[in-house]
Amino acid sequence: MKRPASRRTRRAVLKNAMAAGAGAVLAPAAWCWAEPKKAKVARIDVFPVMYPMVGRFKFFEDPKGRWTGRPAVLVKITADDGTFGWGQSVPVPSWSYETLESTTSTIRDYLAPGLIGRDPFDIAGAHQVMDKVIRPAFSTGMPIAKAGVDIALHDLACKLSDQTLGQKWSRKPVRELTLSWTLNPRKLSDVDKLIDEGRKRGYGHFNVKVAPDARFDLELCRRVKKRAGGGFLWADANGGYDLATALAVAPKLADAGVDVLESPLKPNRIAGYRRLKRQGALPIYMDEGVVSPAELMEFIRLDMLDGVAMKPARCGGLLSNKRQIEIVLDAGLGWLGSGLCDPDVALAAAVALYGAFGYTKPAALNGPQFMTATVLKNPLVPKDGKLAVRAEAGLGVEVDAKKLGSLLVRKLMKRQGVEVEIRL
Repeated sequence: MKRPASRRTRRAVLKNAMAAGAGAVLAPAAWCWAEPKKAKVARIDVFPVMYPMVGRFKFFEDPKGRWTGRPAVLVKITADDGTFGWGQSVPVPSWSYETLESTTSTIRDYLAPGLIGRDPFDIAGAHQVMDKVIRPAFSTGMPIAKAGVDIALHDLACKLSDQTLGQKWSRKPVRELTLSWTLNPRKLSDVDKLIDEGRKRGYGHFNVKVAPDARFDLELCRRVKKRAGGGFLWADANGGYDLATALAVAPKLADAGVDVLESPLKPNRIAGYRRLKRQGALPIYMDEGVVSPAELMEFIRLDMLDGVAMKPARCGGLLSNKRQIEIVLDAGLGWLGSGLCDPDVALAAAVALYGAFGYTKPAALNGPQFMTATVLKNPLVPKDGKLAVRAEAGLGVEVDAKKLGSLLVRKLMKRQGVEVEIRL
């Protein structure tokens, strides 16, 4: 049967994308600026902070299991007319190689100087500048640091043109996102209490941290599914299984009611991902290994995955992550909205992106679940397990100077023994 003219095969999509070359990977497609003001980047400020947390999230514990807090770096980019945009980088040393200290110094001393005087609307050009200063290795170099700058540029550009991100991309967003409640208990006896806490806040969908103990994982998922009923159950191994364990446990997780298995192996286990996808027990989604659109297209071509858990913070920001969503949609694959336990501005960026693409599945945006403080005048607070997609220009957030000051890591605000002026 002849294929309809409007349909493109996955092979055709990837062939056309790769033929366009690396320079087209982050090309700004379908941007619609509403008579933008002429402006230049005049100043970039960096504010390292530490958020207090509640509950257990395994990536924010020291080797003795004590809470460390959630490190983040606020980025403020001011144009020559005084308009400013906010971004946020969210390093996780136990998940990536980027730390609070390296993110702060990378943005302040390496990325920011090359962006002064540039057109804030030329975000693709800003990425080219940043990639010359901090070169890629296998993929984007220091993507979490670059994400904070990218998000701030999007917020600034949208404010200068008085647009939301959805309007900027000529997309009509959904009004709200449904959230997923994160579970990563140390003991099975903790599961019911954790589920009850999520239920009290209106959550009906759950994502669970699994690996390396397959027996524990199966019992955990059975218990959650029994309590969650028809809710979406998403298992995330964070690359914690070996191939033999993953192949053995995937069919059992499916029988336990799991809907998706994310990152079962380390991302460089290419042959292993191909075997898991061929096995077909569960949809296999990748996360940690997908940083830029370039490797995503390679991984699709190699038939390694059924979809991707999206994270603007992981991918160098909104420009890259938007392109990745477009790639998986063109290839007929799936995607899930996720995050890096994003607080405040990073959370607002993810909500705006997913909302603009009409995302309807539960999103694993668990910053509000674990954060006990905010730097925003108008924080994003879930209601009945949902987050509203904001309709104000830019990201729709305002930073409160007093709140920001209370969370600052002041030792990183110093250069040569002199504290840098905090301008908000």
